[in-house]
Amino acid sequence: MLSRVAERIYWMARYIERAENTARLVNTYNFLLLDLPRGTQVGWGLLPVISGGFGLFAERYYRHDERNTVKFLLADLKNPGSLVNSIGFARENSRTSREVLPEQAWEQINELKHYVDANVQNAIPRRGRFEFLTEIIGRCQQLTGLLDGTMSRDHGYHLVCIGHYLERADMTSRVVDIGNTRLLNGNKPDSVDKHIWISVLRALDAYQMYRKDVHLGVRYIDVVDFLLQNAYFPRSVAHCLDGAEELIGMLPRHKECLKAIRDVRRGVGYIGGVGYGKLKNLDDIFLHHAIDGIQLGINEVHRQIHATWFA
Repeated sequence: MLSRVAERIYWMARYIERAENTARLVNTYNFLLLDLPRGTQVGWGLLPVISGGFGLFAERYYRHDERNTVKFLLADLKNPGSLVNSIGFARENSRTSREVLPEQAWEQINELKHYVDANVQNAIPRRGRFEFLTEIIGRCQQLTGLLDGTMSRDHGYHLVCIGHYLERADMTSRVVDIGNTRLLNGNKPDSVDKHIWISVLRALDAYQMYRKDVHLGVRYIDVVDFLLQNAYFPRSVAHCLDGAEELIGMLPRHKECLKAIRDVRRGVGYIGGVGYGKLKNLDDIFLHHAIDGIQLGINEVHRQIHATWFA
């Protein structure tokens, strides 16, 4: 496989996952708006910080309110990480790699692009947001399932899955950071804290599996452990990194990439230490810095992948 084709399908997978995860990120706040007690103030300006685009957001928008934040994350063409741009980039990478992808994949990505262009403005006001975001999440999941069910298990498939895993691990860490950092003005009472972590679980479609596997009420410590450490839940950071590590090992010249991803995996394990005994001592600041370290580590894995197979 040519390196330029390999790079395109890797990025196609990342952009599909990024679009789905951006929709989930905004949905996290929608769930919070529905679940929090009346009168609780939610700071929307945190979302661009979590997504890594606050500098551009502050430059383009004077008011950091709900409407401008949602517009920036979903519909702003000058934001490289916006949902509309992620879908557009996925479509372009798919269009130029059609010889190695299932024909239906191109058709579905093309249809998704047309749907986003026609409907994204409806998601900026709160009334039409949930329907649009739910549709985006469903269509992205359909695409991911199509690729998983129809691609030959060759190097191209491995790169697609690696792209999905890395993007998913990165966004799961960001969603955990939403629950961890200062969502609310003032201190968080216990009842509000519970609502926040239920919303975080729902945003990742993790609530039912959490209740099945953990057998405990929704608590900060247990949710963080589940979303970062659980090796069996497919959206946990640990599961994604383990899956990416296995697939990287199937590709040639993988030594430096394996080293980078194992470094990140050890960092995730360090957060939990030996389990609940250490996690219960986590404070907000330590976890926030630890999650920053995970995200920097994932960026280093990507840098090694680019240098090894795409440069």
